[in-house]
Amino acid sequence: MTLLTPEKLAPPGRRRERRAAELEARTREVGVRLSEYGAQSARQVLRDLGVTRDGLRHGEAVDRLGRYGANVVTQERPPRWYVQLANAYANPFTAVLVVLAGVMYWQDPADPGVIILSVMVGISGLLRFWQEYRSGRSAEALKRLVTTTTAVQRRAGRGSVPTTLEVPMEQVVPGDLVKLSAGDLVPADLRLVAAKGLMVNQASLSGESLPVAKADIRGDDSGRTPTSDPVEADNLCLMGTSVTSGIATGVVVATGTRTYFGSMAGSLAGERPRTNFDNGVRRVSFLLIRFMLVMVPVVFAINGLTKGDWDEALLFAIAVAVGLTPEMLPMVVSANLARGAVAMSRRKVVVKRLNAIQNLGAMDVLCTDKTGTLTEDRIVLDRHLDVHGHEDSEVLEHGYLNSHFQTGLKNLMDQAIIDRVHEAEEVVVDTRFTKIDEIPFDFARRRMSVILRRNPLLGHGDGDHIMITKGAVEEVLARCTHLRDRGERVELTDQLRWHVAQVAEARNRDGLRVLAVATRTAPEAERDTYRVADEAGLTLVGFLAFLDPPKADAAAALRGLADNGIAVKVVTGDNERVAARVCADVGIDVGTVHPGRVLRPHPAGEDLVHPPVPHLAVTTAAPGGTRVPTHISRSKGAPCVAGCRAVCTARSWPAHCSPPSRQTGCSPRTTTPPGSW
Repeated sequence: MTLLTPEKLAPPGRRRERRAAELEARTREVGVRLSEYGAQSARQVLRDLGVTRDGLRHGEAVDRLGRYGANVVTQERPPRWYVQLANAYANPFTAVLVVLAGVMYWQDPADPGVIILSVMVGISGLLRFWQEYRSGRSAEALKRLVTTTTAVQRRAGRGSVPTTLEVPMEQVVPGDLVKLSAGDLVPADLRLVAAKGLMVNQASLSGESLPVAKADIRGDDSGRTPTSDPVEADNLCLMGTSVTSGIATGVVVATGTRTYFGSMAGSLAGERPRTNFDNGVRRVSFLLIRFMLVMVPVVFAINGLTKGDWDEALLFAIAVAVGLTPEMLPMVVSANLARGAVAMSRRKVVVKRLNAIQNLGAMDVLCTDKTGTLTEDRIVLDRHLDVHGHEDSEVLEHGYLNSHFQTGLKNLMDQAIIDRVHEAEEVVVDTRFTKIDEIPFDFARRRMSVILRRNPLLGHGDGDHIMITKGAVEEVLARCTHLRDRGERVELTDQLRWHVAQVAEARNRDGLRVLAVATRTAPEAERDTYRVADEAGLTLVGFLAFLDPPKADAAAALRGLADNGIAVKVVTGDNERVAARVCADVGIDVGTVHPGRVLRPHPAGEDLVHPPVPHLAVTTAAPGGTRVPTHISRSKGAPCVAGCRAVCTARSWPAHCSPPSRQTGCSPRTTTPPGSW
């Protein structure tokens, strides 16, 4: 697949294009190297890195830290105070005032205008410098308050017992064995060597709100097709992700800028592009300079030729130059921006650059993430449906039994099911059922089963074993021979199989994550141990549908933005149906779904979105469903959207985007039931 890299946020030009190409090539190289680690066995990876399963020795870790450097990604660092002070005066308008003050001083050192201009320039620059310097120090102080550590396994020397240490994340080196558990941040790019029930949140890389399962085996060993995308690899955990459940041990294969996240982060740091405010100040300054270059020589020549007093003519020409210059403008602008920064600080916002105040006020398009911004970044059970798509408490009951009795750490979907049931129900369930066996989840089957015995209680219950299977719809449906229809067990014909598949597909189109639930009853005397082969002859009970719910105040915030004339664009790596569902729930009008490949780069010099698109939601998904990193550049001349899908309701398609064709549209496919083939 194609790995996309965000372009460097700098003014257009050959330098930026060359830098963007270098960063893209580096990201591709990192992706290929990580894919190679994922394709190798854990033993081979450890051998290549020169480490054993006991971990590095302390001396080796120190040597590797010196060789590879600290485990930090490229980020902007605050300039020295004297650089900030110089930058506060580095604008054309200030240069004009300084030149005028210099000429006036050369003509008459006692001229009070020299003092006035100097004071204006000094106050303007110092006000800007002090506000930005103080904000920068506050931001750095906040960073120092956060210290992140990670658990690594190291040993004192040869033959010594390995111990687990908490070390700062910056000191992790290639070859370190990292211990992961629920809540941990992944400190570097890891190749898993052991894992149990590991679920990782990769929203920072893929935009996918739902955690993904990871294992310590190669993709081809688990029955899955090997992938060249490190984000999709089952046995790789990447920097920038976090563990939601499970435990694992991984060996560090890359740190710092050599990680997949670090290779992309490098494109976001560096020189910032000039804003419209900066360009406006430059245009006004150069306009004044052009006026002076024309008017001052003309006035000087006319006065000198007509009156013959060239000294007086020079003074009059300088007076004209001073009259053309609004001396108070720099100080007024700096004072107003500083006042805005102080007002923002009362709302707990640190303004590191004063010009950002004007950018915020001039904003007409806001690009926002979906996961964790518009949504709560958690999974809830939204519906429990029978085979016809109607609410059915029996489906919830069987789903709860499966989640409640499974061993090990429960993933977010299991927890969402359990949270839906009252605590009092747990006591009743433990009384009514006894667990007999369990067939755990694996990546090839994509389902898990628990086997329970109904306890005879007050004359009820026959002691039979009941197998409850929960998993991916297509996997569970393939093991079913019957379905439960209004309390009756009915044979699952081709017609009914198509029908229930469409019920699940309809929930997917609503932006829900769907799992199927099926059961099978066996006589008590059959056995006490069960295998994967026993997951056959199941009866489909229904479906469980999950959702990452929108935040309660998201709709009100979007209405407030709309009232202020700000259009909101949702940028997400999630599935387009999920993005459309969330947009609709928070009040964004979502129309036809269009794949992002119909958007082509717009000509240099045009605005990023011109004409404006009323509502746009973007999800990074390459053709075939593989998610890839994407971006929307802040600079002109960059692609509108690269390698993504878009959901929009433009009444007229943007001029810089190709209209969607019938072949590339994402409208639901018309399916013919098997009975009419």
